[in-house]
Amino acid sequence: MVNRPIGIFDSGFGGLTVMRALVDQLPNEDFLYLGDTARAPYGPLPIAQVREYALQGLDHLAGMGVKALVIACNSASAAVLRDARERYSIPIHEVILPAAKRAVAATRNGRVGVVCTQATATSGSYNDAFAVAGDLSLTTRACPRFVEFVEQGITGGKELLGVAEEYLRPLIDADIDTLILGCTHYPLLAGVINYVMGDEVTLVSSAETCAQSVYSGMTTRGLLHDQPRQATRTFLTTGDAVDFNGIGRRLLGEFVTGATTVALD
Repeated sequence: MVNRPIGIFDSGFGGLTVMRALVDQLPNEDFLYLGDTARAPYGPLPIAQVREYALQGLDHLAGMGVKALVIACNSASAAVLRDARERYSIPIHEVILPAAKRAVAATRNGRVGVVCTQATATSGSYNDAFAVAGDLSLTTRACPRFVEFVEQGITGGKELLGVAEEYLRPLIDADIDTLILGCTHYPLLAGVINYVMGDEVTLVSSAETCAQSVYSGMTTRGLLHDQPRQATRTFLTTGDAVDFNGIGRRLLGEFVTGATTVALD
């Protein structure tokens, strides 16, 4: 079991930020990444459609013999987490609850914000995650165009800044002191988000907190390689492999190489 890879599923490219964080924290592990780029983005889709697509992707990874599944997509986590934990006998990790826990620990004034896709906002998953946090106030803002900028490789400029100021104004008005980047694309826009929100607002990356949660869970289960080894990273996409390699390298440099195309449906 220990020698199997860890499977990572995302609707497209955002989950690469989770994989990057996982590789940094678990350098001896083999990783198998599947991005459903042919049907991305999931954010505007109905939850039922996201559930169908996500289960197809997770079934594919599970069928390849992974030792754990990481749902590296907030929209997919919101739609399919309960089903996945009933469906598979291996550990399932996701991005929502770890980020919520970190935000609860970080906030000083009890006012937390979430920026996310429309699907995640509609699902109410972050509201559910914060339900046990007592008097904490949560303000959620869907920011669909952020994904477009990231996948074009745009992380600065007047147009992005204008969009960020429009999206983030309600969060500033709500006087939040902690902001969850509730889409795994968004850590790549942390610079502009921090610029608009100000240094007094703590940014919580769902990618980083997910990676830390995976480390903890896999260590507890005794499923990690504890000795240095030559690990592998395999990238699969439902879309064009050349495009995946190109966009992946534009976002994360030479970290992404050698993607191949697979069919899920």
